Amino acid sequence: MMADAVTLTCTWGRAPLPVTGTPQVAYLLVEATPATQPSVPVPLNFCFVLDRSGSMQGAKLESMKAATSRVIETLTPADVVSIVIFDDTVQTLVPATPATDPAALLAAVNTITESGGTAMSLGLQAGQAELQKYLGPDRLSYLVLLTDGQTWGDEDLCRTLANDLGQAGVRITALGLGVEWNEKLLDDLADATGGVSDYIAEPAQIATFFQRALRSAQGTAATDARLLLRLVKEVVPRAVHRATPTIANLGYQPIGESEVAVKLGDLVHGQVNSVVLDLMVPVRSAGTFRIAQAELHATLPGASGPEVVKQDLLLSFTTEAAAPVYDPRVMNLVEKVTAFKLQTRALAEAELGNLSGATQKLRAAATRLLDLGELDLAAKTTAQADQLEQGSGLSAEGQKELRYATRRLTQKLDEADV
Repeated sequence: MMADAVTLTCTWGRAPLPVTGTPQVAYLLVEATPATQPSVPVPLNFCFVLDRSGSMQGAKLESMKAATSRVIETLTPADVVSIVIFDDTVQTLVPATPATDPAALLAAVNTITESGGTAMSLGLQAGQAELQKYLGPDRLSYLVLLTDGQTWGDEDLCRTLANDLGQAGVRITALGLGVEWNEKLLDDLADATGGVSDYIAEPAQIATFFQRALRSAQGTAATDARLLLRLVKEVVPRAVHRATPTIANLGYQPIGESEVAVKLGDLVHGQVNSVVLDLMVPVRSAGTFRIAQAELHATLPGASGPEVVKQDLLLSFTTEAAAPVYDPRVMNLVEKVTAFKLQTRALAEAELGNLSGATQKLRAAATRLLDLGELDLAAKTTAQADQLEQGSGLSAEGQKELRYATRRLTQKLDEADV
């Protein structure tokens, strides 16, 4: 049963709540954690779709080749690998094949040279064709896309291909290198498949992100995890954010009148998938009350259908005048989510031309980040606010740095991978 395979933990940001004459805000952290690492990981169907356009020359290309080689060396003979390279044309460098001859695969990677422009849809189409050869319930399918540039005129086709891949159960890790790529497009490609998108500032970091994608794939404990929170009458959900593995605003779509339904995605060993909920709870007398029931659905490898684990959520109210007891871990996540929200709104306002509003929100985000000890990111956020105030506008690098670094506030890059 899943109760043994996955743990569901629910923690209030403050408990007990004081008895008051009006409804009050309560923060709830819900975490899904896989139990133990399986002795044999589920075999992978792993496809690289790599940009080798002219702008990738030099350190970018060499770092990409080295990072790809490290992944190949870490695959098992049970895994399948394929490599597609694209510029304004496409080449299937390694058709889908079991990773039983690493030397041959490494030799193929070594032949990659830079050339031409950027036509991402060609790469995605070729990657899709290779992944389809080994699609099936007996292996997990992943596509790792790396690009350093804009693709021209085929963005909608790229999104259609990502939707098709998502329907087939493929996860896309979409990685942008440097500052010239379209973050909205890469975010959309990842979101369509339940995957991840991210920003790589320096070529030397490519290996870190490739290794993280591989470890995440190899450590998959359950797929398509979903959280359903059934709320008692008068409990009003106001907002829901994913907190880990990265911060994301899940919007209003998951929120119903009496329930919240959230897609948690795949559960990975050594990683917690969690959401922070902002709830308005009704007036209660002193005592302990049921506020909601949490229900986690997830499919374990090899299982025919989803398993379910349930938990009742109780919250205590008190008339005692003792100072409120806050859970520091929950409130730290709430603060990080707040910093993320402020910078997200700041970037949106800057795009609309409301520079004073954007500046104000960036300064508020910088204050939160300082309080959280995120000194480097706070300094960069302040610098962007200064630029806006001086009428310079946000730099492409600054925008990407803020957008992706604040998503990663709840995780740290493993520098050992660099």
